[in-house]
Amino acid sequence: MPETDKPSKTQRKKAMHELQAMGEALVDLSAHQLQAMALPADLMEAVVEARQMHSREGRRRQLQFIGRLMREVDPEPIRAQLAAWRNQSEAHSAQFHDIERWRARLLEDESALTEFAARYPGAELQPLRACVREARREQAAGVDHPERPARHFRQLFRLVREVVQAAAGPGADAQGDSEHD
Repeated sequence: MPETDKPSKTQRKKAMHELQAMGEALVDLSAHQLQAMALPADLMEAVVEARQMHSREGRRRQLQFIGRLMREVDPEPIRAQLAAWRNQSEAHSAQFHDIERWRARLLEDESALTEFAARYPGAELQPLRACVREARREQAAGVDHPERPARHFRQLFRLVREVVQAAAGPGADAQGDSEHD
């Protein structure tokens, strides 16, 4: 009777490496995200212990141990949650870059405000127009230096962010930006 149903050694090793990589992703999560995962107690304990390790070799062995523990749990819910957080993070980054591009365009191009208003019809243009004018003034005066950062440049970012997030819908501002606030 041939054993064709049994995965090859290469396939088993690949699966083990994937579980170990998923375990490493668990170690890299924030404490809040880790608590939200609802992992078995022994796996949670191993992940918390790995987070506290500073020794490279000790951490490597602990990650292998986590990979071994991962074989005993259903990896699909973990994989799905990690993918959801990754997609959310990528969407947040894309939105941040979009806001940065709009701010740069508003400062460089006179017609950009008209395009912005067409793209975001609910935007209040008067405060935005005034902020663009003041930010351009700051740039022309060379105000942007470490001792005195350009106030209107940051304010323009905030105004554009509010409009973009309002257009994106509820929950879009769940992750604020660390810069410019």
